[in-house]
Amino acid sequence: MKGQQTRMGDNILADWTIEDAERLYRVNRWGGGYFGIGQNGNLKITPDLNNPDIRIDFKAVLDEIKQEGIQFPVVVRFHDILRSQVAQLNTAFRNNIAEAEYQGSYMGVYPVKVNQMREVVEEIVDAGEAFNYGLEAGSKAELITALAYNTNEDSLTILNGYKDEEFMRLALLGRKLGRKIIVVVEKFSELVSLVKISKEVGIEPLVGLRSKMTVKGRGKWEGSGGDRAKFGLTIAEIINATIYLREHGLDHCLKLLHFHIGSQLTDIRSVKEAVSEGARIYAELYRMGVPLEYVDVGGGLGIDYDGSQSTNDSSRNYNMQEYVADVVYGIKEICDLEKVPHPNLVSESGRAITAHHSCVVTQIMGEIRSSGGAEFDTSAQQDEHVFVSNMRGLAETVDEADSIQEIFNDASQYKEQALDAFKLRVLSLSELAKIETLYWQIMMEVQQKLRTAEFVPEEMQELDYNLSSQYLCNFSVFQSAADTWAIDQVLPVVPLTRMNERPTVNCSLVDITCDSDGKIDQFVGEHGISDVIPMHKIKPGEDYFIGLFLTGAYQDVMGDMHNLFGRLNEVHIYSYDDDPEDFYIEEFVSGSSVGDVLSIMQYNPSAMAQNVKKMIDKRISSGQIKPREGVKWTDFYEACLAGYTYLKTSTK
Repeated sequence: MKGQQTRMGDNILADWTIEDAERLYRVNRWGGGYFGIGQNGNLKITPDLNNPDIRIDFKAVLDEIKQEGIQFPVVVRFHDILRSQVAQLNTAFRNNIAEAEYQGSYMGVYPVKVNQMREVVEEIVDAGEAFNYGLEAGSKAELITALAYNTNEDSLTILNGYKDEEFMRLALLGRKLGRKIIVVVEKFSELVSLVKISKEVGIEPLVGLRSKMTVKGRGKWEGSGGDRAKFGLTIAEIINATIYLREHGLDHCLKLLHFHIGSQLTDIRSVKEAVSEGARIYAELYRMGVPLEYVDVGGGLGIDYDGSQSTNDSSRNYNMQEYVADVVYGIKEICDLEKVPHPNLVSESGRAITAHHSCVVTQIMGEIRSSGGAEFDTSAQQDEHVFVSNMRGLAETVDEADSIQEIFNDASQYKEQALDAFKLRVLSLSELAKIETLYWQIMMEVQQKLRTAEFVPEEMQELDYNLSSQYLCNFSVFQSAADTWAIDQVLPVVPLTRMNERPTVNCSLVDITCDSDGKIDQFVGEHGISDVIPMHKIKPGEDYFIGLFLTGAYQDVMGDMHNLFGRLNEVHIYSYDDDPEDFYIEEFVSGSSVGDVLSIMQYNPSAMAQNVKKMIDKRISSGQIKPREGVKWTDFYEACLAGYTYLKTSTK
């Protein structure tokens, strides 16, 4: 989306305010009430929306992390935000159910796949205890987790995904333990297998049927609905399933109708359409004598990643309250028209629960400029090539030039001619360096003039991007922000301090991996999505930290072993009103060591250390390395194996 860059020169003399920073970074628009910019320019966190007096300064969090000797980059988890989102969703359903005089109740579940971290699941289960909020599992490992952690017998455990016999037996173990575990049938053969096993072990299952909806969601995951959907039964298969259960005397076990049209639904109209279709299927099945008790509307409750409140893939044109009201009132309307009971409502809104609570904090390690940033002597030399003289003459006349475009065109032509001449051995390497240096100086002056121009020619509209810097960040995009690389998901990125200062450097972000795809160049901007983000100039001797936000959904668990970086260090933050800073670090979880990631890839770190020690000992024996030096090198190698995979940085 080049051409939509943020123009840093506008109103360059105007005072910079917190309101300006808010317009630029849109913190209030994507922050969900949890994040805002303080008057001191630091990012502030309100971890509990019901207690706005507790406000944490992110600078204080950074200071304590450094004081504790925890190495960056880190994942920072605000567990009170996690608890607050659980309460918000459940309270919204309860309030709408009461206002609508809806006769059923809400029995939500958290889909474990969104973030399987133990600390996250434990917190959600604990926060959801008062609401009978359960878990959803889509694999055997997730089901084993749910059996161990979802111990509330009044809550649901919903089982989605394809299942084998072992999966079914685990579900029936849960029934034996008195748990409300509902096996959602995704294809007819699963029902046959479930009935067979239940008769073998003498335990009746609770059964759900997933409908393959004709309605399709809008956004990146719209393929979850429609005729080509991966999961679900057709209407004919649903009717045959009810007949099959009746023939085996288990029709009373059919309790739930499930549908799901996609994650991160961007348009509320798709929600309304899906609810209407699902409610009609429920009503018809109930009138056919199927004793359904629950309607599960699936996931899809979106997050406004870019703050645009639109149908963009990274946004949504509704809020949680509107979503909940449309589910409650939409199903009530159909049920009342068809004169059938209101079912209990189930939703699987994992993204909305987890996204806000987690962020990645990384330090800026340096700046990479298109021009290289190196000083190079461009003064005139005797017998220099005419191409060098021409470019220098152009550089000296930029201020007096009548046509900016003419300067741009001439400089571009001279640079191209110089490259061709160098390839033909007409220009020397040092002469080419002079031409390149002068070219970038000219382009930077042209850029300054364009900022006050009424019209910018199309071929010059990318100049801001081409001259922008790249800030080098100590993290891996593939590990910590996988969706920005894989599906162009936009994640909010903001500096954690200095937002009361005007940011003067347009930049994109690059990581420390040895892959050119390791970059972020799509950002939430003042005028929409931009391929650069304004940041502050790095000050010598001063740390500069940025945060990647809304990473609590999927990003925490989807990273890979690219470059063997592994998991980040984590700090878990809880609010505490009696603390001077309103928080404390409850837990520090070490990230992956080099030895950890090597072991995952089937290496043996101990054997590797022994091999290196043998090579060092051999050099000691031959006199090439002194014994004392050899011991130090051996210790150094072993310390690196035990150390953090990311770059070590000194923090001030």
